[in-house]
Amino acid sequence: MSKKEASETTVEDEVKLDDLPGVGDKTADKLRDAGFKNLMAIATAPVKELAEAAELGDATAVKIINAARNNLKMGYSTGLEVMEKFKTMEYITTGSTELDNLLGGKGIETQSLTEVFGKFGSGKSQLAFQLAVNVQLPKDKGGLDAHALLIDTENTFRPRRIVELAEARGLDPNEALKKIHVARAFSTDHQIILAEKISEFIEEKKVPIKVIIVDSLMSLFRSEFIGRGTLADRQQKLNKHLHMLQRMADRYNAAVFLTNQVLARPDVFFGDPTTAAGGNVLAHASTYRIYLRKSRGDKRIARLIDSPCLPDGECVFKVTGNGVED
Repeated sequence: MSKKEASETTVEDEVKLDDLPGVGDKTADKLRDAGFKNLMAIATAPVKELAEAAELGDATAVKIINAARNNLKMGYSTGLEVMEKFKTMEYITTGSTELDNLLGGKGIETQSLTEVFGKFGSGKSQLAFQLAVNVQLPKDKGGLDAHALLIDTENTFRPRRIVELAEARGLDPNEALKKIHVARAFSTDHQIILAEKISEFIEEKKVPIKVIIVDSLMSLFRSEFIGRGTLADRQQKLNKHLHMLQRMADRYNAAVFLTNQVLARPDVFFGDPTTAAGGNVLAHASTYRIYLRKSRGDKRIARLIDSPCLPDGECVFKVTGNGVED
């Protein structure tokens, strides 16, 4: 641990919730019950969310958030300091060297939102299942020796598929299943609540969650918000959900992996009319966007279409009984 990290950890340990201005014993208990158990959770919380959780006025919530940020020194940093933060990022192999190389050489990145979209049968859920297993591998094999959390919106999770993938990677199937924590979402409100409860789950269970999977992100949003008249409400709700997931990624140094549906654009007459659901809100929120297409047999084509630091490119991989492979 660097001196800077040790210093920040000491601040976190020394300054308690009760020490923040405007936070008494009763308010501190309400914050903890709502999942705000440390300074980082408060510092990264939206004002409205914190105010509702502790039954505070907006002005008081702003005061508490600013105090938490001041204690954590969350101001401007130099590019060199940001580069040091990036060194804390970790990676989970996809199982395919070609696909890992497309993403920079190491696989799915923590502290980031990675979105894969494609038609049915393109391998989106299979890749999600593979990551839920691969994250359990030791670091020298491309894993993080950690657990996975999966929000299932389409009832696609199948334990027997996890058993196959675990056995192919030399893992004990029962232990692999124990390290994957699944919740079925039945509405967009339920989906958002499950995301909001991630920090509470991690604090209570004391498990190292290193990949958060939502399969699929837009399914429930598309079924509940129908027509152009509801589009603004849908996008606002989606935007809040994505920012919550990004905060979870930052707070726990976890990878967020989103599968997404597609739609056909009727105004495209030449080329591929397929585009991802979710519009610009999702496009801007995703750190990496990958378009999956099914090819012949068990082959799949992955195309990286957006990244802050990598060029566009394509690769071919396979989805077999053993999982994602070259």
